[in-house]
Amino acid sequence: MDLLPAAMAESTGFPGVGEAGTEDYGYHEFIDSIDAIVMGRNSYEMVLSFAPWPYGKKPVVVLSSRTVAIGQDIASTVESIDAPPHEVVQRLAGRGWSHLYIDGGKTIQGFFRENLIHRLIITTVPILLGTGIPLFGPLSREIHLQHLETRPFANGLVQSHYEVRRHGAD
Repeated sequence: MDLLPAAMAESTGFPGVGEAGTEDYGYHEFIDSIDAIVMGRNSYEMVLSFAPWPYGKKPVVVLSSRTVAIGQDIASTVESIDAPPHEVVQRLAGRGWSHLYIDGGKTIQGFFRENLIHRLIITTVPILLGTGIPLFGPLSREIHLQHLETRPFANGLVQSHYEVRRHGAD
């Protein structure tokens, strides 16, 4: 699984982010490379407030134990599943989907607990928010990362790519 935390930088009001004609920070290339997006209900509800729907026809799976309202305009690409991460991965693999974008703090934490995150792409927007759900939260073990590359952008955003090392191996 891959992880690209979708803080949806447009909502930050950060200069040069989300403005017409600006850098997309590799977003379109990345989104074209994945099979599906898996997110928690809270992230889904936040994304619903963005206009237009940012994922086009890319399949989106919303993890929730409660009923999820899915509008008719996105019903052909969005579904809700109530299952643990390993089962979600199995179900989606059965559809031929193996390159997943995992989004949302609690969802990311659950996939980490089950060793299902293989790569991280973390884009840092130089704004300190002060509150919110921690991206990684408490972990039951250390997770060692191999740095692959970092790209700085003119407006101060920094995007770092990492590979998760199996079982903390060096």
